[in-house]
Formats: sequence, C-alpha cells, structure tokens
Amino acid sequence: MLEWMTAGESHGPALVATIEGVPQGIRLTTAVLRAALARRRLGHGRGARQRFEEDEATILAGVRHGLTTGAPIAVQIANTEWPKWRVVMSADPVDPAELLKDAGTGDEREIARNRPLTRPRPGHADLPGMVSYDLDDARPVLERASARETAARVALGAIAEQLLEQVAGVRLVSHVVGVGAEAAAPGPLPVPEDAASLDASPMRTLDEEAGARFVGAVDAAKRAGDTIGGVVEVVAWGVPIGLGSHVSAHRRLDARIAGALMSIQSVKGVEIGDGFAQAALPGSAAHDEIVRDGRGRPTRASNHAGGIEGGTSNGQPVVARAAFKPISTVPRALRSIDLATGEEAVALHQRSDACQVVPGAVIAQAEVALVLADALFEHAGGNSVDEMRRNLESYLNRVEERLCPND
Repeated sequence: MLEWMTAGESHGPALVATIEGVPQGIRLTTAVLRAALARRRLGHGRGARQRFEEDEATILAGVRHGLTTGAPIAVQIANTEWPKWRVVMSADPVDPAELLKDAGTGDEREIARNRPLTRPRPGHADLPGMVSYDLDDARPVLERASARETAARVALGAIAEQLLEQVAGVRLVSHVVGVGAEAAAPGPLPVPEDAASLDASPMRTLDEEAGARFVGAVDAAKRAGDTIGGVVEVVAWGVPIGLGSHVSAHRRLDARIAGALMSIQSVKGVEIGDGFAQAALPGSAAHDEIVRDGRGRPTRASNHAGGIEGGTSNGQPVVARAAFKPISTVPRALRSIDLATGEEAVALHQRSDACQVVPGAVIAQAEVALVLADALFEHAGGNSVDEMRRNLESYLNRVEERLCPND
C-alpha cells in the first residue's frame, strides 16, 4: 500500500511531503511537481499571497536521474516569505522582546504577526483547536489548519498521477461546476486533453458563459467584503474495473474518495457520480444499465454511479464532486469573542482569497489521484513499475476472458 504524510506550517520555513510505496522506475522530475504547484496558484479570486510567494519544490529523496528508486520519496516546498516570519514562527525560543515589536503591515484588518491571536473565526479551526489543544493563542492552530498545507498534497498527487498513467494509463482532469448560486449547464465531461484550456480559464471551466457568471459572482463577493464558495468535479479516465472492494467498509473506493475529499480545508460535501440528484430518481432510472457497445463489449448506458458500484470501480470514468464552503476569513469580520478577555469582539483577519474553488479543483484532483493510486497498488502492486504492469496485464486479461468470452 501507499502511505503519505505532510508536515509544516503556513508561514514556517517549508512544507514537507513524504510518500512510501511508489515502485521503482516511475518517471518523475522536479518540473512535474512545479507544474502541478503552479496550477494550484491559478484562478480568479486568489489573494495577494499568490502574487508574491513562490512554490520552490525540491525532491529530497527517492528519485535518481528522473526515476523513482522504490525508496520513500520526500519533497520540500520552501516558503519564500520565511524571512518575514523567522521570529514569530521560530522553532527555537526567541527573546520575548522581539515579540513586542509591531510586525504588522499597517492594514488595521490584519493582526500584527507577533501578537497573540485570541479572537477565533467562525467556521475555522481556531476555537475548537485552541480549546482541544489547551492553547491561549490561535497561531499554532491556524498555521497548520491553513489551506497552504494543500501545496504538499498537490505535490503528492502529482506523483500519484505519474504512477497511475505510467502503470495503467489512468488520467485525471478537474474543473469548476459551480460558484455560489451560479452553476454551469450540464454537458460532456472534460477529458485530459482539455487540461491546458482549463488552466487558461480564470474559473477553470470550459463553459465560457458560466465562467463569466462565476467571475461576476466572485467580484460581487469581493466588493461586499465577503467570500464565496462553490463546487468542483474530478474525472478519472481509464480506471480499470475492480479497484476497491465490497468486502470491508474501509476498502470501499467511494468511501475512500469521499474521506480524502472531505479532508480538504473548506470542503463540506462530497458526491460520487450524480449523488444527491440520483437519490431523487426512481430505481428504474437511477442505475446504469449494462449493454453491449458497437464492438460487442460490455459498457453502460449511463454513468449515474460515477464509475463505482458496491465500493468497486466498474470500468466507467470515476466522477467525484466536492462542495467548498466560503472561506472563513471574511474581510468584514464576523462576530466572535476574545478568549483572552471573554468579551464580545470581531473575529481576527488574516490575508485570504475571496474564492478558493479554482485551486480547490486542483487539490481535489490530487486527493482522488492518491486514492486511486493506492487502490491500484493494492490490486497490482510490485516493487517496480514493470512488475506492476505485468500484474495488471494478467488481471485485465482475465477480465477480458470473463466479459468477452467469444472474442
């Protein structure tokens, strides 16, 4: 199985990501990771931080001359803003006098970096984190809970996508299907070849009319001193039948995807395939009938299930959606209390995006890739990419015998 982990704080010296189990022989370079991280920085509605902070990705271990070695892979993403945060985020003790200096920017809405943060934001991890970890300052909570951590997940997802494509030909794509109350019209699913067009779109959509409405919704929220959420969709093409399992709850592919997507900061809802809309259909219309295609091979008349039945991939494209709530750092600040005094107050304000759904789609794609790569490894695992290919080929040959006995 694949195992991965991230470490680091939003304003610490770096984020670090590790993944173990990647077989020997996967082609991987720093450029692949940097391209994925650059994609995460795109999109209308991003905050000022995206303009001046770069993602300096470095592969520290597990790759030699562009090929994975089979050893654990470690990636570092340096924080180019670290010099401004050396004192407040220092791992070692600092002179208390240093923390008395005003390190703010002059923006009254932004709490000076060195001061304790005691006015938790509604909707954020601030209050429950401070209480459960017995902290008198929200800084340790918000630094780790920040969506900045997802840069490390995107790097891991890029590695997973290389494994999926090079072993099984699986490719992923993601797009935005809704912002606030605005939604794109139903249409064909995007394909991997649409990636460049999606990257070029301010709202990561192929529907230009919907994209204009999305931009308008984001701009209206920003003018109102507010934030706005939305819905993203991830599509995985070429997923072989049989990934995941019906035998145990923790092995169900849809459950694993749902858990991975729900782990993303701000995600409050997940659906596989038609999800909630499917619940409103009668059974005769809700399920994907099994038919023969023009070549006589089994296929489906529809894909309401989003490519997963009984916790197992069924050979159709895997489709998953995630709903992002508006970012909880609201510029016009919501009501809160000051935990230092017990008095009513307005919530603290930190720099943030007005809308995070465009990078949210990229992050969601990374999470789905990690789950699918892990499920593929369970089914066709090996120490090298060639071994995995042989294992998968043997399995798919048997699938062919079962489903197309007359060929």
